[in-house]
Amino acid sequence: MPSSTREKFATQVDSELLAAVRDLARSEGRQLQALMDEALADLIEKRRQAKPRAHVMAVYQASHEKYGELYKKLAK
Repeated sequence: MPSSTREKFATQVDSELLAAVRDLARSEGRQLQALMDEALADLIEKRRQAKPRAHVMAVYQASHEKYGELYKKLAK
């Protein structure tokens, strides 16, 4: 997802959280910007993975339509 074009933006963050991120960057010998890029990319990937893919859900639904009664019996 990284791009060659960089864009500035401003936001506010909890001061303790920012201090912890700055300490982490310093301890790893990295720039704060690099950690922010990594954190944002991780957040985006995590959220994308949390959504089921359409074809997976279609197969799941078809399975329930076909075997719903069996699933209920097995659950008992």
